[in-house]
Amino acid sequence: MKRIVSTEMVMLAGLLAVPAVAGLEHQREEKPIPPIADPRLFHLHTFFAQHNSPLAELAPEFLAAADENDLDWRLLPSISLVESSGGKFYRNNNVFGWDSCNRRFPSVRASIRLVATQLGNSRLYRDKDVNEILSIYNPRPEYSIRVKAVMRTIGAAELAPQGALN
Repeated sequence: MKRIVSTEMVMLAGLLAVPAVAGLEHQREEKPIPPIADPRLFHLHTFFAQHNSPLAELAPEFLAAADENDLDWRLLPSISLVESSGGKFYRNNNVFGWDSCNRRFPSVRASIRLVATQLGNSRLYRDKDVNEILSIYNPRPEYSIRVKAVMRTIGAAELAPQGALN
């Protein structure tokens, strides 16, 4: 017996598919994404894979947000690892523990964009280096030590094409 599947059924099945990771399904904003050849992208994919992180698919988003806000490209992924085990344990799409984990975001992508914008441009964080940013973000000295240790495991700051903080 031969089965016939109409294109309408296939299209309907595609529309009903459920994303594997909650909060990552938000539509893509029109922002420049680093090219595939960017060596930082390889390092971030490797980093997220090593930690079995569901954030791997958002590696280009992390890079674009860092570049747009003149942040060290390793900072946001490192904070996400320390705060939410790289997106494994979080609530309200808040993988950064922003606002003591009380801030709600419409998507993880939106949290990346907002936190990057705040760290790069708000009065509180603007024109500060990584050490100063981290001491404001979480004043416990061990926090800064942990985040910077994670940053070193991702790769060298010099891989960034421009404007990275050390």
